Amino acid sequence: MNEWRRKRGKGKEKRGKGKGERGKRKDKRGKRKGKMKKRILSGMRPTGKLHLGHYTGALENWIRLQDSYDNYHLIADWHVLTTSLDTSNAYEDTIDMVIDWLAAGLDPVKSPMFRQSQIKEHTELHLIFSMLITVNRLERNPTVKDQIRDLNIENITYGHLGYPVLQAADILLYKGDCVPVGEDQVPHIEISRELARKFNFAFGHVFPEPEPLLTQFSRLVGLDGNAKMSKSLGNTILLADEAEVVKGKLKKAVTDPQKMRKGDPGRPEVCLVFSYHKKYSPEETGEIDADCRSGKLGCVDCKMRCAAMISSFLEPIIEKRKYYESHRGEVMDVLLDGERRARVTAEATMGEVREKVRLG
Repeated sequence: MNEWRRKRGKGKEKRGKGKGERGKRKDKRGKRKGKMKKRILSGMRPTGKLHLGHYTGALENWIRLQDSYDNYHLIADWHVLTTSLDTSNAYEDTIDMVIDWLAAGLDPVKSPMFRQSQIKEHTELHLIFSMLITVNRLERNPTVKDQIRDLNIENITYGHLGYPVLQAADILLYKGDCVPVGEDQVPHIEISRELARKFNFAFGHVFPEPEPLLTQFSRLVGLDGNAKMSKSLGNTILLADEAEVVKGKLKKAVTDPQKMRKGDPGRPEVCLVFSYHKKYSPEETGEIDADCRSGKLGCVDCKMRCAAMISSFLEPIIEKRKYYESHRGEVMDVLLDGERRARVTAEATMGEVREKVRLG
């Protein structure tokens, strides 16, 4: 029996009595009832193999929260079209990304994983929500402004301007109570809250107002020191990078420009590599800080210490990743099962929405 089916079987055993865990929480309409965990909805665009910025900014938080919340995680493949019409790599990028989710420790039994495009209710709710928000409100969204600048977009499409509305549909379709995000995504959550309030006021109460759950390390600066990690900028360390690759990348990382050679006093507070130490070797930061300032620790030695700590962290992820890379059928099983489970919730929510709107 493969790893996925074995874990899924254990999950069913735990839920096997009576109607099952979720069955106890729902009536025939699929509404949540009684005392239960709060629900999280979060996702990522399918960009292929993930890097440390993805891990620290989102994935780490998802894994930490999966025992204390009722989690749903989507592959936001419709969102790809908001900035590019090229979908030729979407399937492979999706599989690679889900492999990293699984290898890092996201449990598909606790956290259904599914492709947004395979649940048609996302687009239906998006259409209804688009009637509840003005163009002026969307144009004030600072995150969209940043994307237009960073991607050098001259003519913004309707879909790109309105992607926070699709994001709101993603969250509220599953009645998400909380959304784990970095600070730059908080304006999107506010739009989701506004749309929940407007729908509830106009048609009757269906949706909660989701709260942001801020990630501690919401951004990890890229190796060039000028921006957050981004594959398009070539400044990343991938979760799949072996130890020698990590060493090679860290050798090129920028450091304090005033520390030219070993013996020169350094300034850890402006050093990119020191920021990585704070994340991956926090128990050593006091010693590293002191030795850098005194000149005792040179930049090359500091980088190699950092590379060793990062590789130690990545080693178990890489081992699990190798398993799933050679068992891609299991990854597809994870998605199909997650989509089946997500569809049940989505259909129940849209049943309530149609009843309130009184169309169809």
